Amino acid sequence: GEGLQHADGHSPVLANTNPAVVAYDPAYGYELAHIVRGGIERMYGGSHPDPNVMYYITVYNEPMVQPAEPEDVDVEGIVKGIHYVQAPESAEGPQAQLLASGVAVPWAIHAQQLLRDDWGVAAHVWSVTSWSELRRDGLAAEEHNWTHPEREARTPYLTDKLSGSEGVFLGVSDFNHSLPDMIRPFVPGDYVTLGADWFGISDTRAAARRFYKIDSHSIVVRTLAELARRGEVDRAVVQQAIDKYDLHNPNAGESGTAGGDA
Repeated sequence: GEGLQHADGHSPVLANTNPAVVAYDPAYGYELAHIVRGGIERMYGGSHPDPNVMYYITVYNEPMVQPAEPEDVDVEGIVKGIHYVQAPESAEGPQAQLLASGVAVPWAIHAQQLLRDDWGVAAHVWSVTSWSELRRDGLAAEEHNWTHPEREARTPYLTDKLSGSEGVFLGVSDFNHSLPDMIRPFVPGDYVTLGADWFGISDTRAAARRFYKIDSHSIVVRTLAELARRGEVDRAVVQQAIDKYDLHNPNAGESGTAGGDA
């Protein structure tokens, strides 16, 4: 599912249109292990109410350092679609929540560092393993609430997960805007997205991600722009960041590795 070079920015979006497809875009090997185990248990364990499904999992051939599984790993969050992966070193300053999936998670972590070091913003990083499962859960909660007003209202899993989070929310993946846009109704705050829309581009991974504005520096600038809109940072900071990172130059991109090319 490399959406950048191979003009596949939409396959997880299409997967969501089939109710029998459970789609995931994991970032790390330990996430993949829990997703596969959960899929086997669902399809063959005999206890799930809806076992008649198929799984679509986007994995990447881009070499990445794989972190060890945390001791307090949130297995439920991984299977349901989102879990918290990295807190900022300091909680001081304007707040941001970076929601990333797949190979975008390392770029979100890099953006977290840049936001802290260059602009004094405290960013929190979340790994969204499945945008579509979060959307389906949210839609199910909405339908339950309006069709059963006599019953206790349900809160979407994503809304509950993010309920204590402050600041702006940003969603990013290696795919179209429409993928992170899936969860928009259930994000409890101001939410912006980045995405690899348009036709495919033949270039390095780093240049392609810069071209589509989904790299770490684009995450930083988009976060600052939303904070500026809210009055939490000066608007001049946004242009300063654009100039500092040479944002409009694809050759200045850094979010990509060499090796593992198809």
